[in-house]
Amino acid sequence: MMKAIIFDFDGTIIDTETAWYNVFRDAYARYGVDLSLETYSKCLGTSLQSFNPYTYLSTHHHVKLDLAAFQTSIQQSHAQLMEKEAMRPGILKLLQQAKEAGLRIGLASSSNRQWVDKFVDSLGIRDYFECFCTADTVKQVKPDPELYLQALEQLGVHANEAMAIEDSPNGARAAVVAGLHTVVIPNTITKRLSFDQGHYTIDSFENYDLQDLVTCFTQPIN
Repeated sequence: MMKAIIFDFDGTIIDTETAWYNVFRDAYARYGVDLSLETYSKCLGTSLQSFNPYTYLSTHHHVKLDLAAFQTSIQQSHAQLMEKEAMRPGILKLLQQAKEAGLRIGLASSSNRQWVDKFVDSLGIRDYFECFCTADTVKQVKPDPELYLQALEQLGVHANEAMAIEDSPNGARAAVVAGLHTVVIPNTITKRLSFDQGHYTIDSFENYDLQDLVTCFTQPIN
């Protein structure tokens, strides 16, 4: 019996990731460097330890730049793009259906709590969530399963009683390793990436309701 649903944040509830890649790609191009999606994807859904796009120009391409000014410029450009970004289609409906069905609802994000708070407040969805597990609350972020294991503990459910909603390979890997039923809804960027197996993939939540997703797990998954 499904008792809980746990959402990833970046790229899943609202697509912050496509804007980040576009901003970094354009900034790199001004220095004559091509930032491939393959390279950038190393930091999607996880920390910046595997790949830090703020410092990569300096450390790997030996571009001399003011790192503080570069970071500020990137963040300002991203903020401007995000002013035009809305919640991903179908997410609000899924939150509403989960709440009406009595499911416990959590959030598990590799981003920090301040970042998550800014958006859940602006989107008006804070009250749907019973727990917020973020980079501030764990030692290891995705693809490590710690965020999901922590969310399960706080929601008081077992892994086989919970569903994870993800968008990235790192996030999906974390949820599957934690033992959750996992639905992946790739965004503009992550749909071009390779995923592991063990989850169910859909193109959009607009054509699915909560019961449809629960039914997915009675069928073969990829």
